[in-house]
Formats: sequence, structure tokens, C-alpha cells
Amino acid sequence: MNSNLFNSLGLNIDIAYILIVLLIIIIVLLVLILAQNKKIKEIKHQISKFMKGKDAASLEDEIVALFEDNKFIKIETEKNRKSINDLYNRLALCFQKIGIVKYDAFNQMGGKLSYSLALLDEDNNGFILNSVHSSDGNYTYSKEIKNGTCALELGEEEQQALDEAINYLN
Repeated sequence: MNSNLFNSLGLNIDIAYILIVLLIIIIVLLVLILAQNKKIKEIKHQISKFMKGKDAASLEDEIVALFEDNKFIKIETEKNRKSINDLYNRLALCFQKIGIVKYDAFNQMGGKLSYSLALLDEDNNGFILNSVHSSDGNYTYSKEIKNGTCALELGEEEQQALDEAINYLN
């Protein structure tokens, strides 16, 4: 099956070969079209799942609301961060470390009714209360502590209470 057109052009090609090549190209294109249709159906399914009965305007409202919520969350987070920093600053000034030593001041009363109590903040500032119990009465003394040291001489029990308070969180 030779073509006069091909013969006049000087090509000696059988038209059947050309038809077979064209048929193969058509089949390949048909397969590509079917694959594209499948992808389009998947995308349509995803869009319908995403929209779930909402129109574009209501979806836009939802997105705007999410942005507003995000702004609110950022503002509240910043407020919380400031509040937490304020609490940390206040906590540093509170008594956090405690040391107490009970003892019998005169070895006569029994029961260890005397005590030394050290109360310190984060920077080891605070005071020591020393309560001495005797048969004549009860006497309480206080000594100021700055940076873990006292300007006055400490008794043995007071020093133990101070050391216990300094090492309280360690």
C-alpha cells in the first residue's frame, strides 16, 4: 500500500506503518488522559473533603477567625511570660531556704526546747532566730544574714542552722 504522495516526495514508506505509529501514539495519549482524569478525581475528592459543605466565603471567614485566634494566643502568651518573670523576681526575695537545729541549751531541762532557725532567700540573705529556753524563761535573739555570712559571731547551733539553710536546695 504505497502512497502517491510519499512516492512524489521520494519517500518509499508504506502508509500502514504510519497508521500503526499513529495508533500507538493515540493509545499512549489515551492512557495519559485516563491517568490525568484519575488525578483530577482525587483532587476533587480532597477539595470536597476540605470544604465539607462550606462555600468559599465561609471558609475565608474561618481562616480569618483562625488568624484572630492566633493573635489572641500570642498576646496571652506574652502576658503569661511577663507574669512568670514577675513571679520569678518576687520568688527570689522570698524565704526559700530553711535550717533548724534543736538543742538543750543548759543540759538541765531535757527535751531540746531551744532552737536556732535560719531563713534565707535565693541569695542567702535573711536572718537567724535563736530561742534559748531555760528554767527562768524563754529568750529569743535574731541575727541578720547577708550573702550567707553574719556580722556577729554565731554560736555552734546557729552556724549549723545557717549551713543547713545554705545547703537546703543542694
